[in-house]
Amino acid sequence: MFSPNDKIAVAVSGGKDSLSLLHILAKIEKGFPEAKLVAVTVDEGISGYRSEAVKIASKNCRQLGVKQLTLSFKGLYGHTLDEIVEIAEGSGELTPCSYCGVLRRKALNVAAKKLGASKLATAHNLDDETQTIFLNLIHGDVMRMARVEPIIEDVVPGFVQRVKPLSEIPENEIALYAHLKNIEFQTKPCPYMHTAMRSDIRNMLNRLEVRYPGLKFTVLRSVEKIRPILRAAADKAKLRNCAMCGEPTVSEVCKPCETLQKLGL
Repeated sequence: MFSPNDKIAVAVSGGKDSLSLLHILAKIEKGFPEAKLVAVTVDEGISGYRSEAVKIASKNCRQLGVKQLTLSFKGLYGHTLDEIVEIAEGSGELTPCSYCGVLRRKALNVAAKKLGASKLATAHNLDDETQTIFLNLIHGDVMRMARVEPIIEDVVPGFVQRVKPLSEIPENEIALYAHLKNIEFQTKPCPYMHTAMRSDIRNMLNRLEVRYPGLKFTVLRSVEKIRPILRAAADKAKLRNCAMCGEPTVSEVCKPCETLQKLGL
């Protein structure tokens, strides 16, 4: 997943998962003098929520002596997420979380490139991965399940390779680690969280996990078994560079550009 001379950009949101990952990698990095660790934070612009997380993320970076780069939706796209949601209201196109996810992924890649990172580490945990598997299945995006993996293998110029070191760690174990290590993190939930289908899937999987312990691992292992078949079928959709912004995409125009274009932004 990592090489001794990697420059690793950690996506740090200010939540328990990303800050736990930052603290773990900062500790490991001390044993590899040729490696470098930096942090990237995206300020989506969510009133009454995001500013606290950004402050907590910055405080942890200072404590660890990790260089941090913060980019905002306002600076990248000309609008905050709140403004985008207001503009899109009534369109029926996407939920606030869908807009956020699409635009945030692009922002993280832009930030990682600015820092000259060779790897972009995100704190997706076991719960995130199993939720994504079900979302892709429900939305009919079966081929996208091939990309639910610890290391994103597809690499094109301009794409910082993504890795997920915590992808097999349950969310509750990460929360326990953060508390045991006295890591300060934001506890307030995002106000848009309950507008997305992911929230319903999260609740469903948590209920099933209580009744059938280990179910989330089973789901992840099942996809691992069929991933080679999915990847072979998905090879036709190789990453390329967006015709509008040059960012990695499987289409002629990347989803962020397409989304903003539909909204007239």
